[in-house]
Formats: sequence, structure tokens, C-alpha cells
Amino acid sequence: MNIKQDGLTPNAGRLLWAGFVAILAAGVGFAIRGGIFDNWGGEYGFTGAQLGAIGGAGFSGFCFGIVIGGVLCDKIGYGKLVIVAFAAHVLSAFVTFGASSPDNAYNMLYWGMFIFAYANGTLEAVANPLVATLFPSNRTHYLNILHASWPAGLILGGIVGWVLDDKMEIGWKVQLSLYLIPTVAYGVMFWGQKYPKSEASEKGLSLGQMFQDVGLMGGAVVCFLLALFFKQTFDLPLAAAGVIGVVLLAGIGGITRFAAGSVLLFVLFFTHALVGAVELGTDGWIQNITGNILSSEQGKILFVWTSSVMFALRFCAHWIEKNLKLSPIGLLFVCAVLAVAGLNMASTVTAFAGAMVALTIYGIGKTFFWPTMLAVASDRFPRTGAVAISIMGGIGMMSAGLIGSPGLGYFKDRYAADELEKTNPALYATYKAETPSKFLFFAEVNGPDGTKMGEAKEAAGGGNATQEQQDAIEADIRGDRRVLKTDSLIPLAMAAIYLALMMYFKSIGGYKPETIDPEKLTGGAGGPGEG
Repeated sequence: MNIKQDGLTPNAGRLLWAGFVAILAAGVGFAIRGGIFDNWGGEYGFTGAQLGAIGGAGFSGFCFGIVIGGVLCDKIGYGKLVIVAFAAHVLSAFVTFGASSPDNAYNMLYWGMFIFAYANGTLEAVANPLVATLFPSNRTHYLNILHASWPAGLILGGIVGWVLDDKMEIGWKVQLSLYLIPTVAYGVMFWGQKYPKSEASEKGLSLGQMFQDVGLMGGAVVCFLLALFFKQTFDLPLAAAGVIGVVLLAGIGGITRFAAGSVLLFVLFFTHALVGAVELGTDGWIQNITGNILSSEQGKILFVWTSSVMFALRFCAHWIEKNLKLSPIGLLFVCAVLAVAGLNMASTVTAFAGAMVALTIYGIGKTFFWPTMLAVASDRFPRTGAVAISIMGGIGMMSAGLIGSPGLGYFKDRYAADELEKTNPALYATYKAETPSKFLFFAEVNGPDGTKMGEAKEAAGGGNATQEQQDAIEADIRGDRRVLKTDSLIPLAMAAIYLALMMYFKSIGGYKPETIDPEKLTGGAGGPGEG
């Protein structure tokens, strides 16, 4: 790998690794947060749905950062956005650490996570188009290298949680503060650097021209998720949230002169919503779920292991494409099939060795989803500049925040309650939480109370659990197994979409990157397949 030779500018390597460390900071914070969910549940009495909502804020804020940053970065430059992200990362620490009692904990943790995610999104609005511009002839390879930083952050954060939480029992605030170390590092690495312009920016495309391929169809995906965000976050009536979504979509229509947009880009946007839900939504809960099925320590070890698999393989995307003769879409199809198999296998494990096999398969499956989807969008829609891949990243994170994380939290509550009520209705009546869990159009359910479950697990860890406590724990474990099976339906749908895309590209002569055609700069969004 010769970065100096492959990159378009002399500082291509430094910018690549600065982006790497920036996303590393996000991964460290994400992993530590996933490992301290049980701390928050026990300390503040949160339900699974409440923890899922807090975790969800760690995604939905990302959408605002990456979409706003993606729209602005070609106009104001990458450097200013890096400063905004750095300031938001520091601010998020002060807000999060303001949680001091059950009365204020939910709001402080929610908005602290939201600001943290906004910083992460702003950084990806910088890093993704920057790397795609620096390495136009090998985007899949270098975007996968860039995003190897995410599992690297998960590894470091997972180890921190394993050592400081399980071994040394250090407070969660100290653990979470450690993401500030790579935050300072990326600030130093980006400082004083010159940045290239994207192909679209070099050719002088207007914002409206960059949005042409997105159009009303692509805009509808992100506007739907934004409407859902306002409804859930501010408890707005459905009609009011719908009006916000329509107004935002009308704004996109005005920018694009109401171009319909590309059907292919719409499909990619929709599919990336599924990617966010299954990859990041699952990552946010997998330590908790596997730790519940096996043990907390083993859950953290498995999380670090699958993140290590993901980290190593993201340096191999180019080799896999070249030697296995897989197009980016073919690679995504194989990954989706592996993710389905891995999650279903994980739902049946009873021992650490079996979990290691199952989660290795799942880890391989999820490895190439995110960066390869960004590479496909950048390859096929160069005239969108930073806009399309930034919106795509925002859609993935918003979906993880609004659907993946809270959805898994809801089903965790629902299935645990269902299992406990089936086996011991009287026990369920004493264990159910006062606050009902809600998710989209699904029926409300009262899951187990987080404090009571925490007490039961603590007693079981010390060998002092009563029969009732043991029954509650076993019902919770059976519920978690069902959660993983339900989760596997998402990559199953993705596999079907990727198979259809493979057939589409075969019908037009195969997959290949596109370049900007000057004759089409003033045109609409093109035909049904491409912009």
C-alpha cells in the first residue's frame, strides 16, 4: 500500500490518518457507552427502551452533523468543520458528566450523547468525501481503511470497559472521559493542513446540481427519518411531525427544481437505513445481550474479538475484490448472507466457544457494509460531491438511532416480559417497570424494571440469587435470544436488495465508477436507473 503514490496531494497520507483518528474517537466513545449501559440501568433504574433511546441519541445527532456538514463542506471548507466537531466533542463530555441523580440523568445522558454524535457526524462529513477525493481510483479500498478506525475504536473502548469496569470497578464517568484522548490527537493532526476540493466542487457545480441525483425520492428517505426524530424526541403529534417532514422535502424540491432523483440512489439510501439499523444498532446492544446470555466479561471479550476481525478485514477490501472477483455489490451480498447466519447462530449459543464462532461469522458479515456502501454512492454519483455520501451516512446513523437501537431495546423488553409472564405471571407483576416501552406502531409493553434486574444479576453473580430472581434472569436470557433472531431479518432483506442490484448491474454491462459528464450538468436526474 503506497499512500503517497495513490493519493492526489502530498499530504494525502496525513489527512487519511487524521480522519482515521477522528473516527477512532467516535468508536472509543461508542464502545465504552455500550459497556456501561448496565451501570446506567442499575444506577438510575432505566428500562431497556430508555437505554435504547439514550443510545439512539448517540446516532440521531450524527445525522444532523453529517447532513449539515455534507451540505456545507464544499462551500466553507473542511477545516472549519473540524473545529466545530472538536468543540462539540469537548462540550458533550461536560453535558454527559452532568448526570447526577435519577431526576436529571435521562436528559443529561440523552443530550450529551446527541452532542457527541453531532461531532462524530460532522467529522464523517469531512472524512468520507475527503478520502473519496484523495483516492478516486481506489475508493472502496481507502474508505475501508478509513473506517477500520471504527472497529479499532471499538476494540480500545471495549478493552477499557473490560479492565476499568469489570476488573477495577472504576466509575463510568472516568471510563467515558477517555475518548477525549483521541479527540485531542485528531485536532493536532488536522491542524494547519490544506484540503483538496471534490470533483464536483472543482467543476463549479452549484448546490442544486449536487442535489439533482438525490431529488425528491432520496430526500423522502431522510425527511421521513427527520420527521420521526422530531416526533420521538419532542413527543410531537404524528401530524405535526409529518408537516415538518413535508416542509423539509419541499425545501429539497426547491433546491433541485423538483427533480425526481435517481432510483438507484433512492435504493442505496433505503438500504443504508437497514445497514445502520443492523450494524450500529446491534453493536450498541451486543455487549449487553451476549453478556446477559453468558457473562458480562465474556460479552466484552466477544465484542473486542468481533471488532478485531472487522478491523483486520477492512484493510483487505481491495485484495478481496481483486482475487475473489467480487464487485462492491457482490461483496455486500456475501456480507449480508453471513450476517444473517451469524445472528441466528448467536441466538442459540450456550457456551463461549460457540459464541465465538457465531459472532466471528457475524463480524465478517458486518465488516464491509458501511464503507462499501459509501464507495458505491461516490463511484456512481460523482456530481453529488459530498452531498450524497453525507446524506447516506446520516440516514444510516439516524436509522440506527431511531430504529435500530430503540427497536432492539423495545424487543428486549417485550420478549423478556413475554417470557416471564408466560412462566410466572405473579413474578412478572412484581418485576415489570412502571414506564411502558414504546416503539413505532408496536403495542406498548412493560418490560422488566432495570433496577430489580440489576439486583437479581448482582445476587446471581455472588451465588445468592433467590429462585424468583433466577427465574427472572432466565426469562431475560430467553428474550435476548429472540431479539437476535428478530434482528437477523434486517440483513435478510438487505441480501435480497443486493441480489437485485447485482442483476441490475449485470443487465447494463457490469459495475463501474462514473465520472462527471459536463453535458449533463444542467440536466435532470436521468432515467430510472441512474442519475
